[in-house]
Amino acid sequence: MTTRRTLVTAASTALLTLPLLPHTAAASAPAAPQETAPGLRPPAKQAVAVGDGGAVASVNPYATQVGIDVLRRGGNAIDAAVATAAALGVVEPYSCGVGGGGYFVYYDARTRTVHTIDGRETGPARMRSDSFTDPATGKAIPFDDAVNSGLSVGVPGTPATWRKALDAWGTLSLAEAMRPAIRIADEGFVVNEQFRAQTEMNEDRFRDFTSTARLFLPNGRLPVVGSLFRNPELARTYRELARTGMDAMYFGDIGRDVVRTVQDPPVAPGATRTVRPGLMERADLAAYRVVMRAPTRTTYHGLDVYSMAPSSSGGTTVGEALNILENLHLSPADKVQALHDYLEASRIAFADRNRWVGDPAFSDVPTQELLGKEFAKDRACLIRPTTSLTSPVAPGDPRHPAGCSDSGTGALEPYEGRSTTHLVASDRWGNVVSYTLTIEQTGGSAITVPGRGFLLNNELTDFDFTPLQAGVPDPNLPGPGKRPRSSMSPTIVLRGGKPVIAVGSPGGATIITTVLQTLVNRLDLGMTLPEAVAAPRISQRNGATTEAEPAFLDSPERPALEALGERFVLAPPAFTPSPEIGAVAALEFGSHGKVTAVAEPKRRGGGSAMVVHQRS
Repeated sequence: MTTRRTLVTAASTALLTLPLLPHTAAASAPAAPQETAPGLRPPAKQAVAVGDGGAVASVNPYATQVGIDVLRRGGNAIDAAVATAAALGVVEPYSCGVGGGGYFVYYDARTRTVHTIDGRETGPARMRSDSFTDPATGKAIPFDDAVNSGLSVGVPGTPATWRKALDAWGTLSLAEAMRPAIRIADEGFVVNEQFRAQTEMNEDRFRDFTSTARLFLPNGRLPVVGSLFRNPELARTYRELARTGMDAMYFGDIGRDVVRTVQDPPVAPGATRTVRPGLMERADLAAYRVVMRAPTRTTYHGLDVYSMAPSSSGGTTVGEALNILENLHLSPADKVQALHDYLEASRIAFADRNRWVGDPAFSDVPTQELLGKEFAKDRACLIRPTTSLTSPVAPGDPRHPAGCSDSGTGALEPYEGRSTTHLVASDRWGNVVSYTLTIEQTGGSAITVPGRGFLLNNELTDFDFTPLQAGVPDPNLPGPGKRPRSSMSPTIVLRGGKPVIAVGSPGGATIITTVLQTLVNRLDLGMTLPEAVAAPRISQRNGATTEAEPAFLDSPERPALEALGERFVLAPPAFTPSPEIGAVAALEFGSHGKVTAVAEPKRRGGGSAMVVHQRS
């Protein structure tokens, strides 16, 4: 395994060809006319790649290509993951970026151990449990008012995550890892149908903020498919971050601009939207820290499944559902029954998630108990093969299991934004990264930091605005320095200490069901990993109805499950106007260094999977 100090200079010299230019004035420049890009095409996009030497999969071919280039030049999986993430901040700016946060899961091949970084955003010091309630009524403020405001913006954790990952395990400096993304921001990328559609979905609210309209609606128009989209302001921001090692965000000029924007959002003249100022101050940025957490771990069919511990609910909820399913013997010979069991296990795990999971710094979260095999056995006994449970199912008490009891009432699922992005990376030494990062819903808060080229998150809307159930403690109410509960589920599966699968997805609370269904498809239903990713998705989250993609609604399994009491509805639009659930990026590891990289074949316009050396 190479180290940062012994890495041959090939990676450094190749990436150092792009100079670090000085940061210029922060004022937004007028938008340039949209340039056509005759003959210019993005990197080739494929959903599946098989080979060795390392692999990367993400939603975007520019970003995946950046990661593969880093691997080819001698970088490791951590370097590739950070470089890919930085590039996603350029080409997928409505899903992620330095204005957001995320969760980084890393498998160290030398020690055969899994590590995680909690880079979730935090509430400002002035945030209180009633910050999202109207003092005149005591009721929650309108969700739209909360999203499109400074009030929804959490202290960003993505820059600190990149720095921590590279310092702990990388071989490149931050400046080296960010240079490919700087190049793309400077030179531009080709606008595709998804970028235009996402802009159109957000057009009304983007127009209400001067800095956002100037950047993403050049000359007042939607970006043209096939044109070049440049973001020189983001390139300058990235250069400043690379030069100062992230201090510019947490102690310097970029952070100053973030706080100014949060406290006084640049509302366009004539906008009628209610835009509330935020609570963030510069001291909140200076106080921000990522948390190196122990991962969640459970076993499934003899495999070790590692994921993200609270503040994310991903690891506990996926893990609990798998533990429940281990009692039920899913089989591809009876797909209807397998899907029924999957839906019921997810329904029950979400009931427990909504009651117990929050930021462990503020709540006594029973993480190990939620992942207990005996607790899962008690919960599995609620599942009947001939009928569906009625939601909301009441939560169990993992510390005091009550046997096969469904007494009490449960809480309906709170809203959670459905954007976000995910990437996976591996290297020739056997290291693996599964990384989910986000600015919450598509377009985040809709507020671009003037002169800085990036959108601010709306992560604080992941808090419950008011308690989900009267008289029941709610671990996910807002608070100072508190991380809102997430559903991000970056996951790595091992067999005998070696990686088998790395998987994750965007999609808000549907992240959990997407990762769970992908694992069930692969491990229980006999699908290959590409088939498991492409299969129609259904998502049950302790709701009265189960969301489904169109392909499932047209399937023979639908009426069979409806006969058991299931009620299906079309999934709402998430990343684009299409009714899709999730957007998986995954890796599967075979013998002799062989790796299969898998991205979505169609969802979100199709993702991008690449390997260093292709082979059959």
